[in-house]
Amino acid sequence: MSGARSALGLSVRAPRAGWLWGAAAALLGLSALVGAWRWVGGLRRAAGRRRRLQRVGTVMSIFVYPVKSCRGVAVREAQVTPMGLRSGELRDRFWLVTKEDGHMVTARQEPRLVLVSVSSEDGHLTLEAPEMKKLCLPVKLPRKNRVMNCRVFGLDIQGRDCGDEVAQWITTFLNSEPYRLVHFEPSMVPRKSKDIINLFRTTDEVAYPDCSPVLVISEASLEDLNAKLEKKVKIQNFRPNIFVTDCSAFEEDTWEDVLIGDVEMKGTMCCARCILTTVNPDTGVLDRKEPLETLKSYRLCDPSERHIYKSSPLFGRYFAVDKTGTIQVGDPVYKMVQS
Repeated sequence: MSGARSALGLSVRAPRAGWLWGAAAALLGLSALVGAWRWVGGLRRAAGRRRRLQRVGTVMSIFVYPVKSCRGVAVREAQVTPMGLRSGELRDRFWLVTKEDGHMVTARQEPRLVLVSVSSEDGHLTLEAPEMKKLCLPVKLPRKNRVMNCRVFGLDIQGRDCGDEVAQWITTFLNSEPYRLVHFEPSMVPRKSKDIINLFRTTDEVAYPDCSPVLVISEASLEDLNAKLEKKVKIQNFRPNIFVTDCSAFEEDTWEDVLIGDVEMKGTMCCARCILTTVNPDTGVLDRKEPLETLKSYRLCDPSERHIYKSSPLFGRYFAVDKTGTIQVGDPVYKMVQS
């Protein structure tokens, strides 16, 4: 050990070593002080945004609709991305049927689209429909396929053409004018929800959904409607992403900030309904009357909101995504309340 020997024969540290030990102790003390200050600051920030969780429901079903207006896929679990739900290679409304000039085609014009089932396996999208041979196409399309300029509710958006084979398949099944199928790719520019409806934030974006990344409806709301209908309807008439149970009818209309799994979402507005709800999901027949007429009898908006919803009845609530993550069937639904 370095140092000097005292008159008693004991080893003593050199003065420089003592200075170093003292400086190190001072630095440790300062670090502890800074750490404590940051910890207290973090607590204060957390307290400033602390929210109480109030359980308001349970996830009953989760649906992804890969091709707009085609049959939904029920899944046990889904990723919630800023642009909507994803299950493996199936992303919500990332495929779109269009006219040859790029204008969107939905079940409003071609109700039999709801009979087209969609699935995926090994990097391929599979389409099936009554009296049609099953068709597979790659999710990742060849770069040589042209990029089409499309129109969805008056806004421009791109999509890569999925090829002649699937175009012919859709046209044959619908017995229609020539249609195309396009795919939205990650490098493409999404539509801004705020450009469609001003109530959304500038950060909310979608591919081919009407306006919002997520639609939530409760089982109690459906039961309330069916109690007023002569011919009952299914949840498939309304095409939600998340179907919730264990809450009262139309309670979802009041949810502002919700937590499901590790996903946080913000309620934006109610869903204004159109004739698409009158398409029978089992037969592809457009009724044009029910359940829309009954909904209009008791689900119109408050007069102060008529500039938003006009004369359309409300059923379901749109949500934007604040924190991405995963949701599962059976997850509790929590309302986040400032405490």
